[in-house]
Amino acid sequence: MRKLVVLSFVTLDGVMQAPGGPDEDTSGNFKHGGWSFGYWDGVMEKVMGGQMGNPYDLLLGRKTYEIFAAYWPRAKDVPFADKLNKAKKYVVSKTLRKLDWENSTLVKGNIPEEIRKLKKEDGPELQVHGSSNLIQTLLKHDLVDEFWLKIYPVTIGNGKRLFGVDTIPASFKLLESKTSTAGVIVANYRRDGEIKTGSFDLSNQTRELKPSKA
Repeated sequence: MRKLVVLSFVTLDGVMQAPGGPDEDTSGNFKHGGWSFGYWDGVMEKVMGGQMGNPYDLLLGRKTYEIFAAYWPRAKDVPFADKLNKAKKYVVSKTLRKLDWENSTLVKGNIPEEIRKLKKEDGPELQVHGSSNLIQTLLKHDLVDEFWLKIYPVTIGNGKRLFGVDTIPASFKLLESKTSTAGVIVANYRRDGEIKTGSFDLSNQTRELKPSKA
């Protein structure tokens, strides 16, 4: 069984919309696209090289697929381009009928169940980039095994957020972290069971942490 990994650029207040450019995603009258641009350095280059250098398949929502498909086939000399173009792409969409990017397959029907089937198949890890709407489905149905978060030292206040209201209660374990010279925190979290709760009330201290009920 292969793992499903969400790789996200996110602000301090949880916004993941349009980190790469002003026109990437202006839905909801979002005016802060490109907020990650000023923080690229050698640490981030090494991190991205490691994440994109390993074998992977892609699981993408419609909008992210369209953005990637319009850029990467023409970016032959850009790092990661060859691997991205050759990787298998599984695309979740209710409206797309034709997928022109090589090695692309449309995921239809019961989306959570179809993704569970993909995870059970042999193959490299499934990476999710962008795809904010798809991520909400993955979080709602407990399908995320790991996060690779790049947390940027900015706040925006509005925009699509990584963790929406349907996110299930869940515990994660920090596997690795580092900080770039520009102040970006890169953190790798793995799913680690249920949330454990206790009490700091001195009159009613609990010595054991208890799993909370969702």
